[in-house]
Order: sequence, then structure tokens, then C-alpha cells
Amino acid sequence: MKLPASVHIKEVGPRDGLQNETRIVETADKIQWLNLLSSTGLSYIEVSSFVHPKWIPALADASNVFAGIERKEGVTYAALVPNMNGLERALAVNADEINIFLSASETHNQKNINKSISQALEAVKEVTQQSLFAGKKVRGYVSTVFGCPYEGNVKTSAVEHLCEELFSYGIYEVSLGDTIGVANPLQVEQVLERLLKKFDSSLFAMHFHNTYGMALANVLKSLEAGITTFDSACGGLGGCPYAPGASGNVATNDLVHMLHQMGVQTNTNEEKLMQASRFIQDKLEIQLSSHVYRAEQHKTMSR
Repeated sequence: MKLPASVHIKEVGPRDGLQNETRIVETADKIQWLNLLSSTGLSYIEVSSFVHPKWIPALADASNVFAGIERKEGVTYAALVPNMNGLERALAVNADEINIFLSASETHNQKNINKSISQALEAVKEVTQQSLFAGKKVRGYVSTVFGCPYEGNVKTSAVEHLCEELFSYGIYEVSLGDTIGVANPLQVEQVLERLLKKFDSSLFAMHFHNTYGMALANVLKSLEAGITTFDSACGGLGGCPYAPGASGNVATNDLVHMLHQMGVQTNTNEEKLMQASRFIQDKLEIQLSSHVYRAEQHKTMSR
């Protein structure tokens, strides 16, 4: 297999990781965690979401978190935005980049944002236009690409259509989401084979959840197809409030470790990532799912 010399990792833990946790992390602790993540060498961090607080209470302090972090040069601090109200809040705190989202499945889209796909596209187009006018790059998430918790299989033709629309709006990258973690390497190969006939691989990122333990295998298959950008969450945090059964994102720790073991550079310091993982585990009072984190923790305890 021909591997790339380097891979770009986009850390989504502070947003996708915390949105589904029952324990709400204090604002000051979120800020400290984000500062720890900024010191790891990661060049992209999704800080929070400007969704209405009643939908995602865990991220109600998005503005205060943005205001409190120590921004490190060379790091992009992004915000997830659902509509124009959210965009106004994101611009007010000078988020570096705007992320929009919608689903390839009609039912999940209705459950997630209470809109049909066509209505969601109208909102996304408006947000994108205004973001670009404000000088902000826009990244798009397409959820349930590999399966929907309500509808089952999702047609790749539907995914292709959404990507075509999003790119026509000026969105520079689409993150293809395995929202419930059901993708397998053969499916990933088939979906990418179709999409990459029409679009360049540089236009895509992959967003794998690890519900069935196949996230890293799916990353490897994506690398083989030419994808070099991946979303992941510190410690393996994550889940979707509107995707029953979905577990966390692929752990940044596991992803970085695998890539480094294969000689692929990520510019990420594994020890500093461990420190950030340890910090958020203590604040959430849970056991992180990252295999690398657990292995290192066990080694430390065994000494």
C-alpha cells in the first residue's frame, strides 16, 4: 500500500465529543482542555457548537469558551453553526472557520435539525454565503453516509448529490460521516470509488465512529483511496444525541499512534495528547475508550 507522507487530523472532541456526555464540563475546564489540545501540535480544533442551548445544553457556553481560550498561531479554531443566528454568534467571537452540517438520510435530518434535506440545504446555502462574505472558510459535514439509525442503508447517489450542492456553494471540504459507526472497509471503498470518480480526494475528510471497532480499518481503506484528512476525538469521546447506539469517534490517540507506527507524519505529540486525554477523563469521571490511552495508562500503573 502506498501511504501519504503526512495526514491532517481535525480534532472534534470539544464539540462532537462533549455534546453527548451526561456530565457537563465546566467552562473553565473546557478552556483548559482546549489549551492542552492546542499544545499537542494539532492544527485544527472544533471548539464548540452554536446550536440553541436547549438542544445541546452541554455546549451552551460556546461564546465564553471561545473568548477564554489561548489561541495558538497555526491552529484553526472552528465552530459548528446550524443557522444564521448561530453564525452571528460565531462571528461575534471570531471563529476562524465555520462548519455546517446536514444528513444524507431524510429521517435523521428531521430528527437532528427538524428540517427536510431540501430545507437544510437552503439554510446551509445562506450560512455559507454570509460566512464567505465575512471572510471565513466553510467546511461541511454530511452525516449518515454509511448508514442511518432510522432508515438503514443510505444511497451513495444521495451523498453524491449533497456533495455536489455543497461544493457549488463554495464549501471547501466535505467530511463524510459514519455517524453510527456501521461502516466496513469494503463499503468505504465502494462509496469512495464512486465519489472520487466525480470529485478530487483533496475535497474530502472522513469522520468515523467506532461503534463496532472498525474505525481504524476504515481509515486505512480511506488512506488507500487517497484521503489524507480525518476527524477524530481526543480519547475516543463522542456520539450523536439523535443517533441511538452511536458510540464515540475514532480516538485521536489511536489514529495518531497507528499513523506514526506506519511512518505517516501528523505533527502531533503523543505524550501531550495523553495529558489532554487524562485531563478530560478526570473531569468527565469516565473511562476513555481509546485503546492507546488505556494501554499507556496500564503501563504507568504497572511500573
